[in-house]
Amino acid sequence: MQGTLVNVGAILLGTLIGELVGGRLSQQLQTRILHGLGLVVLVIGIDNALAWRDTNPLFVLGGVLLGGLAGEALRIEDRLAAVGDRAQKALSRGDAESTVSEGFFTASLVFCVGALAVVGSIQDGLTGNHDTLYTKALLDGFASVALAASLGWGVALSAISVFVYQGALTLGAGLFDNILTDGSDALLSMTSAGGILIIGLALKLLDIQDVKVGNFLPALLFAPAIAGIASIF
Repeated sequence: MQGTLVNVGAILLGTLIGELVGGRLSQQLQTRILHGLGLVVLVIGIDNALAWRDTNPLFVLGGVLLGGLAGEALRIEDRLAAVGDRAQKALSRGDAESTVSEGFFTASLVFCVGALAVVGSIQDGLTGNHDTLYTKALLDGFASVALAASLGWGVALSAISVFVYQGALTLGAGLFDNILTDGSDALLSMTSAGGILIIGLALKLLDIQDVKVGNFLPALLFAPAIAGIASIF
């Protein structure tokens, strides 16, 4: 768990720095930072999504479509927003303009989706190699500065998501050792599906379209599951 703990610490530190810096920026500069981050997130999403070139795109397509249907039925987006809203009401002192919920959800998705989180956590659990998660911690730390400068301290709540998600993967690494191996169809499909979700998040950050990315989160389970089932036949 050492790599995940360092990752969590980097997010909290980055949020603190972003909060201190963000309060001194004009609304226009905060918007520019958010749009700049949106462009970077878009590139990251595209890069991850293109992992489907090394696997069967149908695994990714099926995962995203089925995941979207499942997420819509479970109302995942609404439930995630409710978590952030409760924290917002409890801690924002009635500020109607608070962005706690948006900061929590946006940062959680950016930090949890991607191959680094999965591979790094499994390496940490199986071999005790923390290098991948240390690299991720550095990237997340800088990203949390930019996010917190625009969206506020709600970004810090994403540390909980990272701790639970990566911690579960680390502690259960043995279960995923033969499934999410480096270069496997399952990992490539999950990475690509995650990239597509990140593209959706970028569209929201750029004020283009809110595609309710939260409802597509089950795609991260469906895509590798479809790939795994296909490998049996």
